[in-house]
Amino acid sequence: MEVCARSAGKITKIDSNPENDLDHSDLPQPTASPQGFSTRVQLTDLGSQPILGSNFDTDERGSGLLMSASPDADVSTIKISERASNAMEELSSMAFAQEPLWQVDMASHTEMLSDVEYMRVVKVRECQSPPSLDVDNSHELEPVLAVCSESSRAVEYFETRPISIIELLMDLEQWSLAFSNIVSKATLVGVLASTGVERHYDGTLQLMTAEFHAPSPLVPTRESSFARYCKKLGCGLWGVVDVSPETLLQFPSRNFRRRPSGCLIEEMPNGCSKVIWVEHVVVDNRLVHHFFQPLVTSGFAFCAKRWVNTLIQHFQWSATVRVPNSPTDRGVIIPQPQRTFFLKFSARMVKSFFMDIGASRENKWMPFPMSGADIMISTKSSTDDHGKILGTTVFATSVHLPAPSKQVFSLLRDVKFRRQWDIYGRNHRFDEHAYISNGDSPENGVSILRAINDETKKIKALYMQESYAASTGSYIVYAPFDYKHAENKLMKDEWPDHIPILPSGFSILPDGPILRGETGGSLLTIAFHVVAKSPTDEHEPSNQLGFLMHNIIANTVMSIKEALGFSI
Repeated sequence: MEVCARSAGKITKIDSNPENDLDHSDLPQPTASPQGFSTRVQLTDLGSQPILGSNFDTDERGSGLLMSASPDADVSTIKISERASNAMEELSSMAFAQEPLWQVDMASHTEMLSDVEYMRVVKVRECQSPPSLDVDNSHELEPVLAVCSESSRAVEYFETRPISIIELLMDLEQWSLAFSNIVSKATLVGVLASTGVERHYDGTLQLMTAEFHAPSPLVPTRESSFARYCKKLGCGLWGVVDVSPETLLQFPSRNFRRRPSGCLIEEMPNGCSKVIWVEHVVVDNRLVHHFFQPLVTSGFAFCAKRWVNTLIQHFQWSATVRVPNSPTDRGVIIPQPQRTFFLKFSARMVKSFFMDIGASRENKWMPFPMSGADIMISTKSSTDDHGKILGTTVFATSVHLPAPSKQVFSLLRDVKFRRQWDIYGRNHRFDEHAYISNGDSPENGVSILRAINDETKKIKALYMQESYAASTGSYIVYAPFDYKHAENKLMKDEWPDHIPILPSGFSILPDGPILRGETGGSLLTIAFHVVAKSPTDEHEPSNQLGFLMHNIIANTVMSIKEALGFSI
């Protein structure tokens, strides 16, 4: 995808193809660089390698953070402030460093952090720093081969001012909504420092907890408590950094830690911004399903490029919401209030889908093994417009397909192919009644689909569908949609926050790190959300429903493989 950046009175096309990520010579240069870091920048998507790690296991999070790092505890506040300040210095240095800190693999167009060089630089900085109340031994970990470090950098340009990006990152609600494909839940534990002035974040320090997920029940979530610190670093340059204050917690995380991670944001001419994003974590990946091991252990599943791509999508969505009345790509004129309604409904649908298919503890996944497919089920309860409690079940499975992600995405987005896998499409044809484009790619947007009976020619069902494709992952999410009901809500000035929604769809990931723009195959997660009879969280689907959904999923996988030209 290309993003326009205005510079010196002209518009420049920024190509975000992974093949070209190593050439970013126009990045801002720091005025000074700590010993051991170079100021020349070469950026790419990802990197991961084994390190000497600790004996990680499960942990208790919130209580430890509140007890030992409460905003009322002055000593802990000072320690966390020092940790955050050091993290900002480290982030600034890592954003601009090159070899030997960042090791570049020209064959795969990726780079990874050298842990030996990283530890050397950390020791140098600690020796040069004044005495601290906080003895930070988070880098000194006991050997366990299963623990890895993951490190990555990405750069992108945005047609928005830095304050918009800073506000998004510092506001918990905005941040968790914009990054709902990565963040399954987040909590603001406390604010340790703040200017108290709206939209002024220089020096703001807050404590947070978050759960990060990949779009599949087969990839364990990553839970973390961390401090988030915002600082103006110079004229037109800001930093937002996260760091896990693990040595200050009563119950430190033992399977995931955020080393200094975040982004530098530089103000550019004509109201634009340049973002350098760094991700650096320590994680235990032993519980990852073998399908996803190459993708996750390479560092690509949670790489900086994934965060940046999501940020691009968010600002494209915001720009689409602000567009005045205009015909859609299908010639249907949708007034701006209806456009905003549909886009917000779709955003809620997609967020719900990602929350449904992740491995969060709240989903309570159970295996439902049957011949031909390993299906996971998760039961939920929700409330309709009349206050009636509905019991629903999500049936999901992940499969490997020997075809590139782009090919799988294009196939599943094709309305002509839909009748081959949609349970309602056997005797129906589908058409795209209206389409709202989101961004530069014609495949990214929100559609209203109609299922038309072959014999009666009558419309039997309407769907809201959103599709989006990026180098780090793609999705197609849809849900049954009552157009008249939505119009009634709109006429009453009600927004779609409480309209019942049962999202189903597909998440498509590459099966490993992208090498020269392509991977060997795809990891397809299929999820169908259906209404069950029982409204309780403890129920199990009936055998009849289980066999029905097994057949639907198995037939869906078979149809997709046949359409891609592969033998079953």
